Amino acid sequence: MTPEPSPRVLIVDDQALIRAGFRLILTTRGIDVVGEAADGVEAVTAARELRPDVVLMDIRMPNMDGLEAARRVLAQDPDCRVLMLTTFDLDRYVYAALALGASGFLLKDVTPEHLTNAVRLVTTGDALLAPSITRRLVERFATQDPAGGTPSKDAHADLASLTTRELEVLTLVGRGLSNAELAEALTLSETTVKTHVARIFTKLGLRDRAQAVVVAYETGLVSAGTGN
Repeated sequence: MTPEPSPRVLIVDDQALIRAGFRLILTTRGIDVVGEAADGVEAVTAARELRPDVVLMDIRMPNMDGLEAARRVLAQDPDCRVLMLTTFDLDRYVYAALALGASGFLLKDVTPEHLTNAVRLVTTGDALLAPSITRRLVERFATQDPAGGTPSKDAHADLASLTTRELEVLTLVGRGLSNAELAEALTLSETTVKTHVARIFTKLGLRDRAQAVVVAYETGLVSAGTGN
């Protein structure tokens, strides 16, 4: 069996020590770090020139913050995956980042194993990173929309195209359930669950589970602050 190609990663952070530490962790685990950037302006240029698969993007940076940089990176390369880096697990800007297309977020004190797994997993679009933390963040900020971000293609505007089962699946995705947990809850095989999730993404124009969580809250399938 041919091994999966290593994700190509761009590291963006205004602290050189953090960039160096992340580079060391990733390269020693076989992941190709194609470049670094110290602020949002550099990040947008580097992403355009290097075409990384994944960008690790700090939120708070000089010249251009990570939120605007993520917006521009995703606009110029929709296939790129952006993971936001934050110091606090309830950073108020992370929800907006998820809404505009980022695929998840990581705390800067992430373990080497979690960092490596996150970079590999996010390229599949199959796993929302740190679901319990992300769920709490969405519950806290979904009704506030702090930076005006919206899911791609206005996917939250219309759920009429979904079947009853797909709505059920989307609701559970919004609560942070993995495919395995979905399969158990709905008494389905994981293969069937993956098919439902893929159809939801296609119908609503979603890129990954992060946007699906946002849609579930913004449309009221899951109530902010209640998890219901």
